[in-house]
Amino acid sequence: MSDDKGPNLLYLVAMLVFVASSLFAMRLPIGKAMKMAAAWVAIFGVGFALFSFRSEFMAIGHRLKAEAIGTPIQVGEELKIPMAHDGHFWVDATINGHEMPFLVDSGASVTTISRETANVSGIETGMRVALVDTANGTVEMHKARADSFSVGSIQREDFPLQVNDHDDSNVLGMNFLSSLGSWRVEGNYLVLQP
Repeated sequence: MSDDKGPNLLYLVAMLVFVASSLFAMRLPIGKAMKMAAAWVAIFGVGFALFSFRSEFMAIGHRLKAEAIGTPIQVGEELKIPMAHDGHFWVDATINGHEMPFLVDSGASVTTISRETANVSGIETGMRVALVDTANGTVEMHKARADSFSVGSIQREDFPLQVNDHDDSNVLGMNFLSSLGSWRVEGNYLVLQP
């Protein structure tokens, strides 16, 4: 017997002695004692199964939480973002320590934030502007950079942004998506791999 199995065997024997002695002390008929012993074995078996499969149960819990309230699921390094009821992928990103909602848009070249988001997160814009073709026509946007930008555990430093004075939405664009190892859609999930 190896050294690491000795304590496990000792605990198993101690549990069996404990259960057997408690049943013996109660002076129950053999049939009833066997039923109670079987119940104890079942209780220990369920406890052992819950302990053994705890990571799988946690994954199920994360999946249920994501389905119920739409939060991303972190699986190792991957981040799985559930599709929202509107058919889009929304994620909370943190800009300079401030969390804001973002629409994931692979049609947007550069991640774009609203003026309000820029003000809240301390993003300063200078005189540099870019003319950007949007669904609403050509719009002038200010170029800026965030000291830190993160989506889940995926972090970027000195991240380039555009600030849109004409729209109050935040858009996670291709400059973020293309910085990833990969990104893909699997069913109703957007999967981001750093």
